[in-house]
Amino acid sequence: MQNAEENKYLGKEKISKLLLKFSIPCILALLITSLYNIVDQIFIGHGTAEGLGAVGNAATSIVFPLTLVAVALSGMFGDGTAAFLSICQGRKDTKNSHRAVGSSTIIVLLLSVVLVALGFIFADQILGLFGASADNIVYAKQYFFIILSFFPIYMLGYMLNSVIRADGSPAFAMIATVAGAVTNIILDPIFIFAFNWGIQGAAWATITGQIITLIISIIYLTHTKTFKLSLTSFKPQGQVLGNIAKLGISTLITQFSIVIISMVCNKMLATYGAQSEYGANDPLAIIGICMKVFTIVLSIAMGIIIGAQPILGYNIGAGETGRVRETFRKCLTAVVIVGLIATVIFELCPQPIIAIFGSNSQNPELYMQFATLTFRIFLSLITFTCIIKVISIFFQAVGEPLKAAIVSLSRDIVLFVPLVIILPQVMNNINGILWAAPVADIIGIVISVSLVVVYFRHLGHRNAKNTAQEVVLQPSHPGVVITIARQHGSQGKKIGELVAKQLGISYYYKELTALAAKESGLDREYIKKVNSNDGEELAHELYLTTSPAKYAIEAQDAVLKQIAKQGSCVIVGRAADYVLRNNKQLLRVFIYAPKSYRVKNIMSMYNDDEKAATKNIDRADKNRAEYYSLISGQKWGSPENYDLCIDASLGKEKVAAIIADLASNKA
Repeated sequence: MQNAEENKYLGKEKISKLLLKFSIPCILALLITSLYNIVDQIFIGHGTAEGLGAVGNAATSIVFPLTLVAVALSGMFGDGTAAFLSICQGRKDTKNSHRAVGSSTIIVLLLSVVLVALGFIFADQILGLFGASADNIVYAKQYFFIILSFFPIYMLGYMLNSVIRADGSPAFAMIATVAGAVTNIILDPIFIFAFNWGIQGAAWATITGQIITLIISIIYLTHTKTFKLSLTSFKPQGQVLGNIAKLGISTLITQFSIVIISMVCNKMLATYGAQSEYGANDPLAIIGICMKVFTIVLSIAMGIIIGAQPILGYNIGAGETGRVRETFRKCLTAVVIVGLIATVIFELCPQPIIAIFGSNSQNPELYMQFATLTFRIFLSLITFTCIIKVISIFFQAVGEPLKAAIVSLSRDIVLFVPLVIILPQVMNNINGILWAAPVADIIGIVISVSLVVVYFRHLGHRNAKNTAQEVVLQPSHPGVVITIARQHGSQGKKIGELVAKQLGISYYYKELTALAAKESGLDREYIKKVNSNDGEELAHELYLTTSPAKYAIEAQDAVLKQIAKQGSCVIVGRAADYVLRNNKQLLRVFIYAPKSYRVKNIMSMYNDDEKAATKNIDRADKNRAEYYSLISGQKWGSPENYDLCIDASLGKEKVAAIIADLASNKA
């Protein structure tokens, strides 16, 4: 129960101390990534040669969202693999961990090659879609083709960075990223000015930094902690990749929402900018600068709440709602302070910030005028934006992924994108694009705060109550440990009870939840939720990827192993056949039955009609399959995973007798 003791630390230590420990590294990591994206624009903006200055920054602003497509795909498999590795570490699964890394490496490389091919074939159409015009498309292409050519290196390095962190080496992952960023900073002025390569020099500096990051990451793969790569690791595993994709889907959605925002915003700026006194290039360059500065503030805000995720995840699982409230309150206070400081700076003195990025525009006065206007309007409610992001990540941390998606997508996709299109038409000028952000923030904050208020009101003021204190491990004797997995409605629980009674051994089903709660300090309801067959399939699937579910699964697995050490028993559900797979006295049973038989049983048990019973069965089996897949990386109900698969329609007494006889012979 070492993991349980380590987790309990999250429920006892002072919140402020925990936040300092977990949030500061997150903030630093995000800031380094933000710096990576900013350096090019600073040096390009100060250049006076052709293709530099405002037109160069406009070109990089056009290309930037395209790189986010690469980030979205590599991040999906990077973060998904990282989450899968954490699960593998918890279940001591060395078989699937190296396959996950190898499979993701191959799929990311394949996807990067596809992106490169599509980028070269449809360059004009893609760049035009993201706001390129006749004035800047030549420079956008120069930058784009170099960056695009090295997508395989960039995407693989990005993916491996997540893997390295999950392998227990976040410091090494940061070193790889910092080394790349520093290389980029050093080479930018050399390539752009000394070598006179212009905007292409900025691209080559970025690529060189990415190569350094990848080399360091590959070096790490020769001395990993929790997995070892071999040639067989790189044979793609469909089941493993499916689990990784599910675990990383939120990253894909988040990044693609940014792509959509950037695409629409750039296109509207190019269109209305060309019709305004500012021209097409300056607004694109300025919004690119504005968004990069915005990411610095957002990195601090997100670093605070991301660092708080394990604290929130454990305490919501433990039912310590007071600590959940305190953690959220402290995070929110810190983020509001950061947001307000940024707002004051942007409103009172945006010019010094803008000057850092240079301009070299053909109309310096108009450039500064629009830049000042952009900072003061577009970022006027940056505090609200940060709060919305914090609430979204908070919901993810406490096991409410659907609420997290609603908060995030409502502000960015549902509100901001339509407003960027509508407001400039209503106001009949480019300023309408700038006002889209604060209007989206106002509506978005109302939605977000409303959801969080309702959530805390529903949460109530209860503290963890481990009613499991009276439940203890039952005495047993050496012998066979029987695990029973079953289709819903097959009477697997009743059969398990009959087997235990015939053999005179212990029986565990509901007791598992209580025992796991007692041993881990988690609340019974949160552990029960992991195994629940209620609710929508999507909600249950997403919940299994959250921190509270992770802690609950760890607690159950630890208790299953303790039970098996006691001796002979019958265990129903909880993927026990996989968790206890190394037990030499294990008998793995899967109970199935014709659907018509199971429907009748459910109708009898719950007084459902046939339609409701069928829906109940489909939902329950889907949830059990998702849980088993997450725990084992294998297919639930597949015959090769069991010692006996038996049809319950033979009669529960007969089935129980067959299992008991097989267990007696095995003993």
